[in-house]
Amino acid sequence: MRRLGFGAMRLPTEPASARATAVTVARRAVELGVTLIDTAHLYGGGANEELLAEALHPYPADLLITTKVGVARSGPSDEWRLDGRPDVLRDQVDHALRRLRVERLELLQLHRIDPGTPLADQVGTLRELRDEGKIGRIGLSEVTVAELDQAREIVEIASVQNRYSLLDREHEPVLAACEAAGIAFLPWRPVAWGEAGANAEINAVAADLDATPTQIALAWLLARSPVICPIPGTARLSHLEQNIAAADIKLTPPHRARLDRLAETP
Repeated sequence: MRRLGFGAMRLPTEPASARATAVTVARRAVELGVTLIDTAHLYGGGANEELLAEALHPYPADLLITTKVGVARSGPSDEWRLDGRPDVLRDQVDHALRRLRVERLELLQLHRIDPGTPLADQVGTLRELRDEGKIGRIGLSEVTVAELDQAREIVEIASVQNRYSLLDREHEPVLAACEAAGIAFLPWRPVAWGEAGANAEINAVAADLDATPTQIALAWLLARSPVICPIPGTARLSHLEQNIAAADIKLTPPHRARLDRLAETP
C-alpha cells in the first residue's frame, strides 16, 4: 500500500457540477497511485460512499477503500451523535457494503467510541461482523492508549485514525503504541490548514526544498514513522497533485531536526 492516502470527506456530492468534479478528483487520485481512500457513513449519511463507488467501481485490485461507522442521526432533533449500539453498527455496515458495491469491507473503522455503549459491545460486534465475512480488518478512530489496549484484548486492531500533524502532536502516545504493536496510524487533519503556511520555520524549510508548506507538513509525517499513512483531503485537482508530490520530498536531517523542534514551541 502506498503510504500517502486520500481522505474523501471534502468531496461534495451535490450539486451536479460539483459532484462531477469530485468524481474527477477521486479518479485522478487513483491515477496518481493512491491505494487507500478514507470515507465514512457520517460523510453525507453514506452519500460519500456512493460517490466513490460511482467514480471508481469496479475497483483496482490494489485499492483499499476504508469506511467508518458509529455515528448516526437519532433523537427528537435527528442530530448526528455517537451511536455504537450493535444493531446500529450492523445496519451501517450493511448499508456501506451496498453503497460501495462490495461483498466485504477490507478495513472498517469505528468512527468514535460511544460512551453510552460498552466498548466490548462495540468492538465485539465488529469482531462478529469480521467472523461473518463482512469485514476484513478492524480499526479505531480518536482513541486513547488505554482504549486501544482494551480493544486489542477483544480483537486484533489493524489501524488507528487519530488527529495528528506537524503542529498538533497531542496523540503522540497513541502513535508510539501503534509503532510498538505494528498498527497503521492514519492521521486525520494531517495538515493544519492555514497554520502551516503561517509558521516561519515551516516556510523556511519549504523555501529550501522548493516546496509548499503543506508538502513539508506531509513529508514530515511520512518521515516521522513507518506506520504513518496520512490521508489529506481536498476537492481540488491542483491541491491533490501537490499533496501526492509530497511523497517525493526528502527532508535532510537538519530540516527534520528543525521541524521536530516545533513540538517544543509553547
